[in-house]
Amino acid sequence: MVRIEQDILGKNNAYANSNREHFQQHGILALNLVSSPGSGKTSLLTATIERLQGRYPVSVIEGDQQTSNDAERIRATGAPAVQVNTGKGCHLDAHMVGHAVQHLKLEERGLLLIENVGNLVCPSAFDLGEAHKVVILSVTEGEDKPLKYPDMFHASDLMILNKIDLLPYVDFDVERCIEYARRINPRLEVLQVSARTGEGMDSWLNWLQTAMGPESAAPVDDVEALRRRVAELEAALQEARQGR
Repeated sequence: MVRIEQDILGKNNAYANSNREHFQQHGILALNLVSSPGSGKTSLLTATIERLQGRYPVSVIEGDQQTSNDAERIRATGAPAVQVNTGKGCHLDAHMVGHAVQHLKLEERGLLLIENVGNLVCPSAFDLGEAHKVVILSVTEGEDKPLKYPDMFHASDLMILNKIDLLPYVDFDVERCIEYARRINPRLEVLQVSARTGEGMDSWLNWLQTAMGPESAAPVDDVEALRRRVAELEAALQEARQGR
């Protein structure tokens, strides 16, 4: 069993390293978005893509066992998306991602969002060549998820606590959840977001911009885009002042 696992992961890691080299050569930031089913990953992606229009190119790889529903939702935003159906498989692997990339015309210095299969177990062990794993946990789930699925939270760099607009209606202890998550991974960054209302989205976009690097920001060519940029900067400044 150990030899089989080592062989599988060793082969996957070779593909992952090849993916990573390709992404780095072309200045592409690849993120592996992981969660349990129903966390709101796809809604978060569509809201993110809509807000990033005019900044830098975004492409998406969608992982599901069946259907192309999520990829169709992504394409409706105007972003290119490839659906990968894993059948009985419970996660994406690096070879699947590399194959999907061949069907995407990734632009230089762009963002690649990989929505993994809804599962908090298997994807934690499989490197896809991403720069960061981002784990998404909704407030409709239990706050003890980090303790139940520690490998995923340990492997991630960022936790997005999603659907915070539902906090008044659910029994969910935000502080306890964050404490559990950082007990597993002290370096874990945490953002609280509602993709539906937009609360916390500016913080998420700022995190993305930092990960992309300042040189990735596209020039602003129109007045409406300039207004959006100014509003985002003002919101970020307000958050910084409140956090003092």
